[in-house]
This record gives sequence, structure tokens and C-alpha cells, in this order.
Amino acid sequence: MSERTVSAGGIGDLSTRAIAAGATVGVLAVVFVAGLLAPDSIAGTLVEILTSQGTLASALRLSVPIALAALGGIFSEKSGVINIGLEGLLIISAFSAIYVADVTGGVWLGFLGGVVASLLLAALFAVVVIEFRADQIIAGLAVWLIALGLAPFASQVIYGRPNSPSVSTPGTITVPVLSEIPFFGALFDASPTVYLMLVAVAVSWYVLNRTRFGRWVRASGENPKALDTAGVSVSRVRYAAVLISGLLSGMGGAALSLDLGQFTGNGPTMVNGKGFIAIVAYLFGNYNPVGAFLSTMLFAGLDAMQTALQLQNVGLPNQLIRVIPFVTVIVVLALVGRTRIPEAAGEHYESGDDNR
Repeated sequence: MSERTVSAGGIGDLSTRAIAAGATVGVLAVVFVAGLLAPDSIAGTLVEILTSQGTLASALRLSVPIALAALGGIFSEKSGVINIGLEGLLIISAFSAIYVADVTGGVWLGFLGGVVASLLLAALFAVVVIEFRADQIIAGLAVWLIALGLAPFASQVIYGRPNSPSVSTPGTITVPVLSEIPFFGALFDASPTVYLMLVAVAVSWYVLNRTRFGRWVRASGENPKALDTAGVSVSRVRYAAVLISGLLSGMGGAALSLDLGQFTGNGPTMVNGKGFIAIVAYLFGNYNPVGAFLSTMLFAGLDAMQTALQLQNVGLPNQLIRVIPFVTVIVVLALVGRTRIPEAAGEHYESGDDNR
């Protein structure tokens, strides 16, 4: 069986990747030492931001929708179905969560409403690509475009504007004493959705690597014929995996809007590319839930850092500071990233039962 890989920059040599990783660590060490020696310099400001509890808290909050969508993308793609409609699932669930919360007055009812909306859209996508064998990339783009138009339109019809009114938020869970720990205290003073994300990462890893269903999902994406020969329906496994992607993405979209207490539908909406970043995260994490989470934290941490840098007035143009997360991720992918794609990803499978 041939191995399909994606190498962002064509640099796949282990020694090159090791040199790149070592150089990155070296640069960070130099910046850290310079910051300690000259606290009033830009390096000192960077060190202060990087070691701030607020930076970790912001990174965790920003990670929630991206990490949950990335977990959903892993399940779908490892089963053989490429779902680039994660952005659309985040958008539709973000709006639906706010609408249901506004109507019912219940934050967690709103959260459930967002998940259900995402599940329904994911189910439609699954039927189109599995039952009717539509092109998965085109169908995924359609999911995104439908949600991108439908959510702001629904908000315009219901509220008279693309932005919804404010609703209650889930609040935070604070653990006394532990929340006062420097830097890591942010882990003990966070929104319930942050803890939900951490649990989802652990559960996803366990399901994919330690359960029979996880083996079925991997076989469906690597060798569906062997799975079919073993008497397991490839279509059912793929349906289940796509629905799981809808479930997890729905949780991410609902968490995004409810944590802010509002849906913003202007332009690319409040989701603003997080679904596509999630795809990069799980590719960078090589389809490993833990790796995808760490990749997400890398981007979210850089995003939190650039926001703090803009407030510090370090003398650099804000436009330049804003691109730091994206440039860094591109550089890391180019130098280190090499991802093995599931063998049957994007390919339709027709079992013997389908011909009856």
C-alpha cells in the first residue's frame, strides 16, 4: 500500500526538520534571555506577554472552536470523507445557539440548539457525499456557502440586523487557590467550554485509538474493502464519523458565540476562518487529537500574543503584528510539516450490499 503524504514545502528530510526545530528553540531562548536582561525592550515585552496568565487564558478561549472543529475533521477524514465544510458548521451552530438561547432564556439549551443545527447540516452533507456520491470538496464548499449566507440572513429577518442581541454567557468555573497560580492558574479559572474542549480531546484520542469503532473509522479511511469484507458497513461508519464531525463542530460554534454572548454576522461572520484553521490544525497534528489540540494552542497563543502586543504599543505597525500568527504557522508547516493522508480519503466506496 502506497503512502500518501502532504509536505508543505517539500522539505521532508529528518535532519532539516530537526535543524529547523532546534533553530526555533534557540531563537526563543535568545529572546527570553534578552527579555530578562532588558525588560523595557521589545523582547522584555514579549516575555512579559508570553508568561502572563491572561495570555494562556486568552489562548484557551480562542482554541475552543478551532480545536473542537479540528477533532470533528479528524473523525470525518480518517473515515475517508473530506469535510472542508467545518467553517459552515461553526457558523450555523454559532447563530442557532444564540437564537435558541434568546428564545428559551437558557444558555445550555442554546448550546444544545447549536449542536442540533450543526448535526442536521452535517447529516445533509453526509447524504450528499455518501449516498449520492457527490464530490466531497464541492459539497463541503456548499455547506460553508449555505451557512455563510443563511445565518446572517436569518439574523437579519429575526432581529432586523446581521448581529444578534446579547444573551447570557456560561460564565466561568473558578477553583480557589489553584486559580491564583502564576500562568497556569488560567487552567483553573475558565469557561466550562474550555473544560469541555479538554475532555473532548481526551475522549477523541481514546475512541480513535482504543475502541473497536476507532479501528473501524481508521479502516474505512485506509482500506474500506477490508472493512467491508469483515462484515462492517463502510457507509454506516462514514455516516457516523461525519455526524461526529457535526457534533463536535456544533459544540465549537455554540461555544464561540455563547462565550461572547452574541452572534456577529458581518462579513465572514464571527467565525472568520476558524473552520479552515481547524483543517490546518489537524493536518499539522497528523490526524492525532492531541497533536491537533497542540497545533491549535500554538496558533491561539500567537493570536493572543499579537492582540496583547497591539495594546502595548511596541513601535511596530498593527498590520504587521496581526499577521504574526499566520506567518509563523506557514513557516512551521513549511519547515516541519509532513502529513500522511488516509489512503481512501475523498474516494467513494460501493460495497456489495449497495448493489442489492
